[in-house]
Amino acid sequence: MSFGRLVPVLLVLAACNSPTASGSDSETSGEAPDTTTTTATSSTTGEPPEPTTSSTTGDDDSSTSTTEPLPEPLPPLPGPVPLTDEELRTPAHPVDEDKLLDLRVPADVEKALAEGYGDVMVGPGEPVLPRTLDDQEPPAPGPAPKLLTRFVHLADTQLADDESPARLAGFDEVSGGAFRPQEGHVCHMLNAGVRTINALHVDTPLDFVLLGGDNTDNAQSNELEWFMGILNGAPVVECDSAIDDDPVPGPDNDQKDRFAPVGLDVPWRWVTGNHDILRQGTFAILDWSEPIEGESVGGTRDYGQPGAPIVKGTVPADPARAFLEEPDQVALVAGDGDGHGITAAAVELGRAFYTFDVEGTPLRFFVLSTATITGASLGLIRPVDLENIIGPTLDQAVADGKWVIVTSHHRSGSLSNGQEFGIGTKFDDALTPEQWREFLGGYDNVIMHLAAHTHRLMAEPMLPVGGHPYWEMVTPSLNDFPSQMRMIEVWDQDNGSLTIKARAFDLVTDGDPIAEQGRTLAVADFTTGWENDGRGTGPDQRNVELWIPTPD
Repeated sequence: MSFGRLVPVLLVLAACNSPTASGSDSETSGEAPDTTTTTATSSTTGEPPEPTTSSTTGDDDSSTSTTEPLPEPLPPLPGPVPLTDEELRTPAHPVDEDKLLDLRVPADVEKALAEGYGDVMVGPGEPVLPRTLDDQEPPAPGPAPKLLTRFVHLADTQLADDESPARLAGFDEVSGGAFRPQEGHVCHMLNAGVRTINALHVDTPLDFVLLGGDNTDNAQSNELEWFMGILNGAPVVECDSAIDDDPVPGPDNDQKDRFAPVGLDVPWRWVTGNHDILRQGTFAILDWSEPIEGESVGGTRDYGQPGAPIVKGTVPADPARAFLEEPDQVALVAGDGDGHGITAAAVELGRAFYTFDVEGTPLRFFVLSTATITGASLGLIRPVDLENIIGPTLDQAVADGKWVIVTSHHRSGSLSNGQEFGIGTKFDDALTPEQWREFLGGYDNVIMHLAAHTHRLMAEPMLPVGGHPYWEMVTPSLNDFPSQMRMIEVWDQDNGSLTIKARAFDLVTDGDPIAEQGRTLAVADFTTGWENDGRGTGPDQRNVELWIPTPD
């Protein structure tokens, strides 16, 4: 997500690129009122604790007692999972355009929840709307339509180490802020998402889960460890850094306690986003000192205080917070399990460009890495990428008779020249959104560009001048309201047409009050006026059946 609305404060922060810099920031309208200093002193003993690292293996859980038994995973959800064409959750509280409550303040969080800002109503679903590239009525299906693939698109989790000194939690603006009241609950929200996908898979078998990028929030090693541990079903995950926090005394009852994730029952495929390789999704990590220890200049959270307020000052150390450069990240993902799509060529390149086919069908997915290590949250595609990677890969798909779904974190409208409000490196040869659409339009075997980044549901025809039309689709954030994913099906309609049927669905949080609390806070973040509407501009962006002629 772009931080364009935070430009004044971000440019000030860019000058404070050392963890030993002064904690006195310029006053801005977006700064949290609480700037209490946090230290490494234990709230119970008065002695500084030893730094600890979280474990997803169960072999080195240094932050909890070695005699404590491992937690048990939550049981499978009973099906079927309602999709949003069957059941729709809508906020019960109107959006407060005046932003009278500031959810960075613990007292305002309590007030917002007490006043129903996080409440929802459950009602009838929205229908699946058929759409064609020329807005004409779709043809009748042929005698033997065939399902080619069914998968889930899971985007913008932005799983955060919300206690890291590298964060900018003191700043918040609508659709551009670096703080979310639910950020500490996202590990449990992701686990709820996994349980939901698994239950969906029982009734409607899935081929895989495709990520949308921005899987982590701050390019940190521990965030990636937690993220993969949850998807893989590690014996234990503890989304807590440095001090062993326990906001609600006792095990398995707050967002900082360790838990046993259930793990996906289907394969998952990696896509890189700007938050996966940049500090707060915007700043080049090579321009900053490691977030292992130091001064919190931009604000982070202190779970040693009631409500985990935003604080500045000395932050306890944790070596697990080290930034992870993109080549190392790609190699780590490739070395995990089945490699999650990452090929040896991608590892050698140090960027997640790769393809995978749906067995027994003409479908090929082409994963692109559109984030740039030089900074700025927007996407970047350059002619060198077209010449060396993208063009040859699409040419090979033509030669192989494959129909292609291109997928990346950034959609065409989120591409830039590599610079955003003075942040990042400007590349004069960067492709514009129009040039990228024209390029893809030169391949009549491309049927869709699937993306994320905007945190909202979108589906639009791309009609490049003189080129081949195709669809562009965007999935919202698991983190932000409405905290949804998409189930996507590609059908051969046996009439000279393909359809791409996409339906959004919500988390099912049964038996997981921590995940439900996180989703409730995400609703409140929207209704208090601090987050845009991730449901998009209308029903034709949400549950859709997109028609396109079958490629020759």
